[in-house]
Amino acid sequence: MGAYRQDRVNDAVAREMTELLRRAKDPRISGAFVSVSGARVSGDLSQAKIYYSVLGPDEGVEEGLKSASGYLRSELARTLNLRVTPKLIFVRDHGPERAMDIALLLKEEKEHASSANSDNQSGDGPDEDQ
Repeated sequence: MGAYRQDRVNDAVAREMTELLRRAKDPRISGAFVSVSGARVSGDLSQAKIYYSVLGPDEGVEEGLKSASGYLRSELARTLNLRVTPKLIFVRDHGPERAMDIALLLKEEKEHASSANSDNQSGDGPDEDQ
């Protein structure tokens, strides 16, 4: 399959999975904010890796996605015009969680630096006249 078509199929699968997960009725999925960050469909369309991230409580999300994969696959077949509907494999993407952790660390470092800077300016630091 050509690279351009492969990219279009990946984008279409990711976009449709986003919509399907938004409408999911399984409380394990609908109880958390599940975001699809991408999809990689194999060249022969036999399988699709769906990369997802979770913000908020994530208890049972992985099991919910595995449980709903048959339904999601049938809905994908109904909405996308593909020769073969791929088997869905869900892969957790920890990128957004890591980005939030890094942002928190940077914020804490900035606060620490500004408090150390204000201590030096308030005269509590070493005496420079000596």
